[in-house]
Amino acid sequence: QVQLVESGGGLVQPGGSLRLSCAASGTIFSTAIMSWYRQAPGKQREVVAIITSTSNTNYADSVRGRFTISRDNAKNMLYLQMNNLKPEDTAVYYCYSSEATIGRATWGQGTQVTVAS
Repeated sequence: QVQLVESGGGLVQPGGSLRLSCAASGTIFSTAIMSWYRQAPGKQREVVAIITSTSNTNYADSVRGRFTISRDNAKNMLYLQMNNLKPEDTAVYYCYSSEATIGRATWGQGTQVTVAS
């Protein structure tokens, strides 16, 4: 079965940076579409960034220019570099894997990001 394990969350001041990591196992990682989602208290879960198997990317308008999604297929790793963080970025961030060829989708457990003074 697929397992996704996020790491790198924590407390950071506004304007600071964090890099989130997602380690994948139990999947052919190189063919999967990978995404980062986030969910703030009282809010719906929303997509933050998407990266395809060929490393094409898309970003939510709220993070474009500040966040960068990337993947290392040789290491089965997904990353989210977050720069110039704002208080409104505070949320639980989730790694998500979509394997369309076999109709399987998997969520990680999430990692907390808190942006505050």
